[in-house]
Amino acid sequence: MTWLVWSLLSAVFAAATAILAKVGVAGVDANLATAVRTSVVVVFTWALAFGLRPAAGYQALPGRAWLFLALSGLATGLSWLCYFHALQVGPASRVAPIDKLSVALVIVMSAMFLGERLTMGKGIGGLLIVAGAIVIALE
Repeated sequence: MTWLVWSLLSAVFAAATAILAKVGVAGVDANLATAVRTSVVVVFTWALAFGLRPAAGYQALPGRAWLFLALSGLATGLSWLCYFHALQVGPASRVAPIDKLSVALVIVMSAMFLGERLTMGKGIGGLLIVAGAIVIALE
């Protein structure tokens, strides 16, 4: 499958995540809800990693990969904790679009830190995402 198909599937599952999490976090401590969700993710992803691994097994991860994957994991955890707290006190239809401002931030950060080109299309698209999030937040 192409990056576009994987990206669309990610969006569908992210949408389902918001709806399921909003229902699941009702009347529950947001940190505990995040811990349950994270535990399920850990078990699920390790099952996939071991169940779908190639016959040759795994290659050793270099130290740099460990560092950046660990930092990414910390950022993910912090994002999820904030997201669950936001879902607990706000409507999912407003929380999720604000959370997706991360798309616009990735456009800017990928240009700053990864050297990716900031094109007119990416700039306009990012601004439209920001504008849409503002319109929904002020509704």
